[in-house]
Amino acid sequence: MGHMNVMWYVSKFDEATWQFIARIGLTPSYLRSGRGGVAGVQQNISYKRELFAGSIIQVHSHLVSIREKSIVFSHEMRDLERDEIAATCELTAVHMNLRERKSAPFPDDVVALARKMLQ
Repeated sequence: MGHMNVMWYVSKFDEATWQFIARIGLTPSYLRSGRGGVAGVQQNISYKRELFAGSIIQVHSHLVSIREKSIVFSHEMRDLERDEIAATCELTAVHMNLRERKSAPFPDDVVALARKMLQ
């Protein structure tokens, strides 16, 4: 049909998620270290405008809230050529203790970086 289907929106939002969590200190090296991980527990996508093959897009991310073990953030996907919001996505993720496979508090440095984003 010549447009970007659901798979691609989810993929682009997933890429933006990895970039966003790295900005608050949950970098690839942190995740590989085994000290903790992140699990998405809820994702809500709203499709606003159709994107077509070859559309130039940009995703902006911002922190909504952070708690002891969970974080909420959102993404806004824009069609740069038309200067329109194409889709939005709000995600809730939980910090995990990978050995115990259960939720765990975020490290203090992550909380500090996240709180700076809220200011």
